[in-house]
Amino acid sequence: MLESAIGSPNGAGWSVIGMTKTNIILETRDVKRHFVTGRPIFGTPTIVRAVDGIDLLIRRGETFAIVGESGCGKSTLARLLTRLLTPSDGTVIYDGHDIGDLPEHEMRDLRRDIQFIFQDPFSSLNPHMTVGALIEEPLRVHGIGNAQARRGKVATLLSRVGLSTMSADRYPHEFSGGQRQRIGIARALACGPKVIIADEPVSALDVSIQAQVINILEDLKEEFGLTLVVIAHDLAVVRHMSDRIAVMYLGQIVEMGQVEDLFACPKHPYTAALIAAIPVPQIGAKLNPVQLAGDPPNPIDMPKGCRFHPRCQFAQSRCRTEAPKLSDTNCAHSVACHRADELNLSGIRDLSNTRRSSARTRFELYRTARAHSDGVKDAPATI
Repeated sequence: MLESAIGSPNGAGWSVIGMTKTNIILETRDVKRHFVTGRPIFGTPTIVRAVDGIDLLIRRGETFAIVGESGCGKSTLARLLTRLLTPSDGTVIYDGHDIGDLPEHEMRDLRRDIQFIFQDPFSSLNPHMTVGALIEEPLRVHGIGNAQARRGKVATLLSRVGLSTMSADRYPHEFSGGQRQRIGIARALACGPKVIIADEPVSALDVSIQAQVINILEDLKEEFGLTLVVIAHDLAVVRHMSDRIAVMYLGQIVEMGQVEDLFACPKHPYTAALIAAIPVPQIGAKLNPVQLAGDPPNPIDMPKGCRFHPRCQFAQSRCRTEAPKLSDTNCAHSVACHRADELNLSGIRDLSNTRRSSARTRFELYRTARAHSDGVKDAPATI
């Protein structure tokens, strides 16, 4: 078992059941990314603290979700994990190696192990290249196989994500949004990665297509033993597919825990508000939402103390002056809130099963349709 200090050098330690040194594949230690948006001739520069001191431990083979409002720093954190951005401070460690210290040729080799699925599948695909060339490109860059073997690999990947092998000769604009996202998934799988980071992979897709893409990711995770890091807004989908969840607010983790524990008994008012916002697909269902006042603060001018206190109905004087640290409420649940032990947010627990039914319905419909398309009638739809 890892001690609290491991992966949390600033003392905001936490531990997770089953977390050992050998099964950690990705880790961040006090990672920060600050952007300078203005440099006046006189005075101090304007700084946006997009990611501001994140400590994470991600296990091999798990699905780890990062959720939060737009602008909270989720996508920036995802790019830091792959060194698409470099940290202003702190370290990102993959399989025991600090990726910030790797020279370019070693980083290129590492990119075979860590792949990225972008939010917008159309802008991430070169419109001047055929689908086959797009999927083959990482194989060619890394010198994997000869031309014939690469073409065979492309056909296999297209089939695996539910596209015809004839799609290899077509261009991205000829496909729908869901099909383009499948192409992005096939390209990410080309080099046989160990970790896939998906930045809101279904947020721009229709609900029915979302279910297809999520199920493809789940199937591929089981087949190839992948570790998934998923950035998402839809908490119903996150609950369906994730093992653990981290909730971000203004560049910091405010709560983190096992998925069922966090949904059944949130400890932070912001987490409770996100869960309460999930639509309940039931006539006459009564909600007990946690009220949020106003909009998120300006990231250039962060509030003192707890960053959530201007919107929190439970805030006290201490919250306005002292920033809470991420601490353990038990061995698998961490929260950054001064009043975590006092607040009774258990009303969310009563609606958790009802809320989950919306995601369940999506996936049952998709699995039933897929079973019929395979010629298996009346196949049971399991979630």
